[in-house]
This record gives sequence, structure tokens and C-alpha cells, in this order.
Amino acid sequence: MPQDMEQLYQERLNRYVTAMRNEKPDMIPIRPFVAEFVAKYAGMTCQDVAHDYTKAFEAAVQCARDFDWDAVVANMVYVWTGLAQAAGLRYYGIPGIGIPANTGFNYIEPPEEQAFMREDEYDELIDDPTAFLYNTWLPRVSTEVSKIGEPATYRNNIALTKSAMAMMQYFYAFGPQVGRLRSECGTASAIAGIFKSPFDIIADKMRGYVGLTMDMHKQPDKVLKAAEAIMPHVVNVGLTTADPNNQVPIGFWMHRGCVPFVTPQQFDSHYWPTLKPCIEEFWKNGHQTLFYAEGRWRHHFDTFRELPERSIVFHCDQDDIFEVHRKLHDRFAISGGVPNMLLSWGTPEEVRQFVLRVIKEVAKDGGYILDAGAIMQNDTSVENMKMMTQVCREHGVYGSGTYKTPVATPPCDLPSSVESRKKVTGLAGRPAPHVKPGVCFPWEQRAKDLPEITGDKALVQKVWEDVDALGNMYIWQMLLSF
Repeated sequence: MPQDMEQLYQERLNRYVTAMRNEKPDMIPIRPFVAEFVAKYAGMTCQDVAHDYTKAFEAAVQCARDFDWDAVVANMVYVWTGLAQAAGLRYYGIPGIGIPANTGFNYIEPPEEQAFMREDEYDELIDDPTAFLYNTWLPRVSTEVSKIGEPATYRNNIALTKSAMAMMQYFYAFGPQVGRLRSECGTASAIAGIFKSPFDIIADKMRGYVGLTMDMHKQPDKVLKAAEAIMPHVVNVGLTTADPNNQVPIGFWMHRGCVPFVTPQQFDSHYWPTLKPCIEEFWKNGHQTLFYAEGRWRHHFDTFRELPERSIVFHCDQDDIFEVHRKLHDRFAISGGVPNMLLSWGTPEEVRQFVLRVIKEVAKDGGYILDAGAIMQNDTSVENMKMMTQVCREHGVYGSGTYKTPVATPPCDLPSSVESRKKVTGLAGRPAPHVKPGVCFPWEQRAKDLPEITGDKALVQKVWEDVDALGNMYIWQMLLSF
């Protein structure tokens, strides 16, 4: 790649990393989470970027190049609906198939009586979450996959094969896409890895919100045990998909844990005890977590302060960004807070004035990354996006002499961070699940089915476990990502 583009990339990455350290870079980094907005800007439909990820990739590159942003997600329209169709997933409204082609894909939560997990199935989930996903959950969420005990149909077989191969194809395409952003735009990749809280998973794709609400009254102990059973598995997904260089954070999409979805008491009894150890485990392993706090989370700001300094980047959606700054900035970097309604329906002058205030009051000491409150769809105004970017570039430059080129270490490897990582508990001391995270069919069971191994037993075991892990990746990514 051209030397000047690589230099630009390194400058932007350093700027972004410095801000995530809660320190002051040379200027405020811009990291917009743009989804269907990229389709609008590139002259494409929502169907184009949801159903053909190569078009989504192209639109993301075009936006990054034209807007002069520091970091973006390689594809914020992350759910590839071509894969969702291959698997026959019931819970998506797909642009151009049953809904308008220029409406973003959407999640359709089933009625309570058709929830993908029944109220009497907690024990099965607790015993072996991975087996539950394959045996019970997948046949219910798919129009194609046969239930256990039913004949394996032609459609069942090809759906599993196509969707698994499509997932690998899609995931392998992200490496070159990140490379394009770097070489063609000088833009850093904003996040790596995926994580959701165990409580959110039960609410989102298993019991549904209504079902979980009833369970919290009828059988709260079962809910807690289920969330605890899920913890090591989602941590495994987060760690195995995280940035190997420990520079950009693991993305954590926060859904049902805020008021009014659950009470503060339920947050304290179920949500936080099964979330905090996961975030600590990421920190122990050198990774920050991006708290993408969808909704309003002000009731829990004091609780978030229990986490180690710098261990998270708090993204502000519907909370007051100025209150977030007052409550959290001394411990964590902050991003977002520019209202989506303002970017969609406000005037450019209103955008200008709000961003100027954010620069003056929130970003004045560093540790701030400019972004909207929530993921930007195709209702976001191009003119307002240009204004937000322009104002930040013109007025978001820190005073001469305040910026020092950061030491070439990731956010979690600063001396103070290294010490705090030694003090957190994470998942240590918790009972190990009888089927380890990352495993579907344990080698110990498989070995009983094989003839005597006369050669290199360790080689046979390693290859079995490596391939078995792919089966584990498929079902957990289906749950978390699609």
C-alpha cells in the first residue's frame, strides 16, 4: 500500500486507541457505526447491502474514503440475510422479501406461545447449552431443519450444509475487507469479536421478553442458573473472535437489561452477576469491551463503576451524554451521544451546535470518540452526517503540545491496566461445565467409538477437536450474530 496511506492509517489507529485509553489524542477520533446509511450514500437499497455482503463492503469503503473517518465497522449491516435464508431463520424480516426493499432488516420476536424455548426447558439448557441449541433451538428457529427424532429431509441436509459453508465464506471475507479499509482509506477497523450478556440471550432469542418476564416471577432461580450456564460459552466466543493485537474492543450489544425492561432489583440479582465476570475475563485476557448501551442505562452508572478503569468504552445511546461524562469519564472512555433523531430530522445548524457543545463539554479532556447514539440507518441525513464530520475535524483538534504519540501498546497493556488485570476474578472459581466451551462432542466420548489408535493419538485428538470447534462456532455464531 502507498506509504502515505499506511502512515494515515497508523495515525488514525493511534488516535482511536489513545481515546479508548481515556487519554487525549491529537484530535477527536470519528468512529460512526453506519449501517443502512452506507446504502443510501452509495446509491444502493437496503436489500442490496443486507442480501449481498459484497455490496455492503463496497458501500462501507466508499463512505470511509469520502468522509475521512478514523474507524468504522467493516460491515455494520452485519446480518447477511443470504445466510439467514440459507438457514431458514424465522425471526428476520428481510428487505425485498415480504417487506419493502428499502426497509432495513428487522427482528421479529414470536408470540409468547411460540417462543423458541419453552418455560419447562431450563434444565435442558442448563445441562448442556450447546446441545440445547442444536437439538431444540435450531429446529424451532429454522423453517428447514428437522426436529430431533424426525426424518432428516433433503431440505434439512442442504440447509445445514449451505448455511455452514456460507458462514465460513462470509467470515473469511472480513479479513480482505479490513485490509481494503486500511490500504484504500487509511481507516481502522472499529471492533473485533462479539458478545452479548447471558440474560439478553435468554430474552432475545430463547424465551422472548414476555416469557422471560413471567419466568422472573415464577422461576427466577432457573433463569439465574441458565444465565450462569451460558456465561463460559459466550466468553469463549468473545475471546476467540477478539482482536489478537488487543487494540480494538470486543463489541457488546446491550439490549434488555436496562429500565424499563427489567427492574433495578432484577438487574442486581440476574443481569449484573452474570455479566460482570465476563467483562472481567475479557480484561484479564487483555481486551476492552465496548458497552454499546442501547436505550437508557443511567440507573446503573454507579454499578458500571465497579469495573476496572479503562476496561470498557461506554457508548451513549439515549442517555444524556453530558450526564454520562459527569458520571463515568473519570474511569472510562465514552463514545456516541449525538441523537439519531437530530441526525435524521434536525437541521445542519442544529447538528453543528450540538456537536460543538459535545466537543466543549464532553471531549475537552480526551477520552471521547464521536458517533451517533445508535446505529445509523437510511433515515440519517447525508447533509447532517457531513456537518457532524466537518465540525469535529475543524473544532475537535486539541491544543498544541497536548498530544504525545502513544507508546505502541494496546489499551489494556498500560502499566496501570496490567496491575488491575491481575486483581479481577473473572470466571475463576466457577464450576466448569461438563462439556467445555468451544466443544460439541468431546474427544473423550469420540475416542470410545474409534478402533484402537496405533499411531499418534495426540494428532488424532487435535484434529478432531479443531474440526469439532467449527461445529461449536456455527451454532453459537448463529445465536449471537444472525
